[in-house]
Amino acid sequence: MGKTYAVIVMILLGQHVYAQSPPDTAIQLEAALKLALQHYPLLKQKKLEADAAAKQTEVVKYGFLPSLDAGYQANLSTANNLTGQFNPSGMLPLTGPPSTSNNYTPALGSAASLLLNWQAVTFGQHSAQLALAKADAGSKTAALRQEAFNHQVNVISKYLDLLLSYDILNVRRNNLLRVKENLRQSTELAKSGIKPGADTALFLSELSKAKVALLSGEKDLQANQWQLARLLVTSGLPVPSDSLFLHRLPGTATIAGTAFEKHPLMQFAQKQFEANQYREQLLKKSWLPKLSFWGTVYARGSGFEANGSIKALDGLALSRYNYGAGLQLSFPIMKYGETKLQVQQQSLLTQAAQQQVAETQNNLYTQQGISNNAFSSSVAIAAETEKQLAAARYAFNAVQTRYNTGLVNFADLIQAQYNLLTAELDVKKAYWDAWTALLMQAAVKGDINIFMQQTR
Repeated sequence: MGKTYAVIVMILLGQHVYAQSPPDTAIQLEAALKLALQHYPLLKQKKLEADAAAKQTEVVKYGFLPSLDAGYQANLSTANNLTGQFNPSGMLPLTGPPSTSNNYTPALGSAASLLLNWQAVTFGQHSAQLALAKADAGSKTAALRQEAFNHQVNVISKYLDLLLSYDILNVRRNNLLRVKENLRQSTELAKSGIKPGADTALFLSELSKAKVALLSGEKDLQANQWQLARLLVTSGLPVPSDSLFLHRLPGTATIAGTAFEKHPLMQFAQKQFEANQYREQLLKKSWLPKLSFWGTVYARGSGFEANGSIKALDGLALSRYNYGAGLQLSFPIMKYGETKLQVQQQSLLTQAAQQQVAETQNNLYTQQGISNNAFSSSVAIAAETEKQLAAARYAFNAVQTRYNTGLVNFADLIQAQYNLLTAELDVKKAYWDAWTALLMQAAVKGDINIFMQQTR
């Protein structure tokens, strides 16, 4: 009864674990790329940052418009004021005529105003601010394109890894079947006295090794599934439905040339350089004067009469009305030294950004040479591994036949079987290498279609 209960519990637990495991989801490569671009959080972050930078240009445009402020206030205070000059920093303005003595009786007062301010002429500062805002927006957009491109490359790379995991798993399964067949044959040969019983024990050891290798392959496959699921932001474990293209070699020729202007990484570096240039221009113009226009209409009310009497509540009503207008030309004379140093600092940053553009182009040119060499080498290696596989398969069949007739020993058969397994794995790895090298070529040129066209 206890054993039966334990078995039932184990079955229920197994069903619970199965129910909780994510379901497999078949997905094509193009669908995987589309899903990744739609749902990956980092790309959403970059998109929001680009949108925010684009909004900043609208903010800067609004900054060119006049400001109009309306205000009303009611106060309770005394009327003990003295005329004269004072620095208003940290103080409220003091107004009104001098009084004959201190009078601490308070009264109400009020004020209302409309104040218009407009920096009508900035000698190019406004346009420089707008140009910088647009350059920053362009930089954020380029960063989004670069991140999206990198993510597509990562998705394809992991898709290839998953395809390789499935192929390796199939090779391991076929090898397990061969070991089981050899074990069966060895058992029969041992019973008939053709082969020693030790061979059966040795084949049992090989069977255990094959099972361990199969379990390890299943572990690697599921790890790749989880990693691809993370890139796609999906709850199901993806199963590639585009698997046939990995069983043939791509036919793309070597990619040459030094034109990388359309590469997302190059565009991002160029946009960063341009943004630094506009920052330098803005700093140069920040020392120029500003011509502002102001205008106001305002009114005052006071609970203090001209003869010194107090009518406290009358201060809430406005009794005096005024207007004013004027022009103001301001010039930050003492800012010249500071601005000069800031321009020199920004100039160095601009030069650094320019060198980053050159470094990016140099890296892409070098990676192009490496990827071209890797592609041609991978294709050549794949052709040789096909020959090795054909020879290893022929040798294994021949040695297996000789073993079954008692002409060779266990060691010869196991070595032939190991050579066949190695050749099968090498072929799968060589094809994967060729497609990975093609992906590297596409990544270097900044065009994912170089890879995708070969999968169709």
